[in-house]
Order: sequence, then C-alpha cells, then structure tokens
Amino acid sequence: MKRLSSSTWLVLAIGILLVGFLIAYSLPKAAQTSSNNDHFLPTVLQSTAIEWGTPTKRDPSASPIANPTPSPSQEATSQLPEPTNPSTDPTPTNEVPAAPPVQGFRVIASYPHDPEAFTQGLIYENGQLYEGTGLNGRSSLRRVELETGSVQQSVALEEQYFGEGITILGDKIYQLTWQNRVGFVYDKSSFALIGQFSYATEGWGLTTDGTHLIMSDGSSTIYFLDPNSFEVVRQVVVDNPTGGPISRINELEYINGEIYANIWQTDKIVRIDPNNGRVLGWIDLTGLLGPEDRVQPVDVLNGIAYDSENQRLFVTGKLWPKLFEIELIDLE
Repeated sequence: MKRLSSSTWLVLAIGILLVGFLIAYSLPKAAQTSSNNDHFLPTVLQSTAIEWGTPTKRDPSASPIANPTPSPSQEATSQLPEPTNPSTDPTPTNEVPAAPPVQGFRVIASYPHDPEAFTQGLIYENGQLYEGTGLNGRSSLRRVELETGSVQQSVALEEQYFGEGITILGDKIYQLTWQNRVGFVYDKSSFALIGQFSYATEGWGLTTDGTHLIMSDGSSTIYFLDPNSFEVVRQVVVDNPTGGPISRINELEYINGEIYANIWQTDKIVRIDPNNGRVLGWIDLTGLLGPEDRVQPVDVLNGIAYDSENQRLFVTGKLWPKLFEIELIDLE
C-alpha cells in the first residue's frame, strides 16, 4: 500500500479539526433552539386558556372584582351596588325592552289647599288628610280637612329641622327631616312626640307597605326599614328598563302593591315594583295646575295620597293653592 505523504496527513488533520469544531459549535445552538420551542408551546396554550377562562359581565359572580363587598359606609348611603333583579332573564336576547306605559289624568275634583304649605308628605286615612310640610322655621305635621283645606291639628318642628315625608303605621305617625338625618315618631291621635330615630342619608319621601317603612333619599335607591329598630332590611334601585336608574325619587305612596313616587322638579309620577325597583309605568301630570292658580309663587308637584276604601287618588304640590282628586287614563 502506498504511504500517504506528509502534506496529505496535514490536510486530513486540518479537516478532522474543522469537523470537530463545527460539531462542537452546532450542539449548543440546537439545544437553545429546542429550549425556545419548548417554552413557546406552553405559552400559546396558556394564552388560549386565559382567553376562554376570563369571566364576562354576564357572570359577575365568577369574579370577586365584579361585585366588591360594600364597606359599612357604602351600605349606609345611596352609593350601593345595584341589587340583582330577580325578574331578569340571564339568557341573551336580541329583544329590546318595552318602554313602560305612560298614563295621563282627568280631574275628578279640586279642594282648597294652604298656599303657604310647602308640602313634603301627604296621607289620607279615615276621611282625614295628614300633611308634612318643610322649610326651616315653617315645618310642621298637620291634620287637614279635605273639603275645606282647614288645618284641624298641627305641631311645629323646631327651627333647625326641615320637615320631609310622613307615613302612618298603626297608631304612630313617622316624619323625616331633610339633612338633619333625624326622624320623629308621634302618637297619631294627640301628635305627641313619642320617639325619634336616625338614618345615614338625607330624608326625602316616606311610606309603608304595612310592614316596613319605605324611604327615599333623593337618589335612585329606596330603603325598607324595620319600624322598630329602624335598621335597613333591604333596598332596591329604581330602574327604567329603557333608560337606566331613575334618581331624584321624592314623595312616596304605597298603592295596591306598587310604590308611586314624585320625581323632584318634574310633573311626573313613577310607578315602581317594590320587589325589584323596576319601573312599571309613568303618570304625566303636565298642566294639572293651571295658569290661573299660578298667580302667586308656587313650587313643584309633590304630594300623593290614596283613599284605599274608595279608590281615590289625591295629588298636590308645594305652595299649591289646590289639591286634586284625579283619575288615571291610558294614553294611546
């Protein structure tokens, strides 16, 4: 066999060294590429899992952030999370909610009303009207004869109190004050002050369903209070299915299982489902007080009373010279 020359051996040696160098250089690169690919795959899978697992607004209960637990101060004010509407169907639908019906009115009768009475609460019981009036230094609780408007019985509030809504439950009359956060309890017969209570918001309207005191504070929230402890048992947010929450809820009256409420600075009364706050309908009283009755300064519509025995509905306003018995009529 022919022996290789020294130059041939040198070329072979250099070739072997180059191959070894290339192998040594390629192995770390391959390992790094493999590591990068292994990291990339689970990242994609993890992203997909997050996308599908994130709770949506249809399921707020799945996320602790969606419905945070209110602080004690939140529970005591109108800044409360809106309660779940039990009548809401969670199934997605393309149907547009129907607008609540609007009713008009027909005047059945009109009665004299004290034009100096800044009406904040109104009740009819056993042939008598009970009225709560406001303004500092002019606030009162009074019993009024319907036919003549004459005050039969009255008690004045101290000057620092701005009287607000009233209601009767049993043999007691309850009266709110506006920003004093104090309510008063009177004996219905004598008007003697027999107690008082406090609340954490402003006081606006007051009525009763026969079990609870039902109170508004000028926001969209209505509170149900225990009449003995005056603790808030529950609350609802007044919600228009075609327009969202309705604020400035003022004087209240509980009529045939519904809450009727004046909306401050409007000629409208809203009918509310007390179970969930849903708006059931509107009553438009525009034009009720005619120009001939606006000769002296008058203020806004406020005051709703109901004669349940004879099914008569009464309304008036602050400083109005008349109180009206009206019949509701459906508008086309």
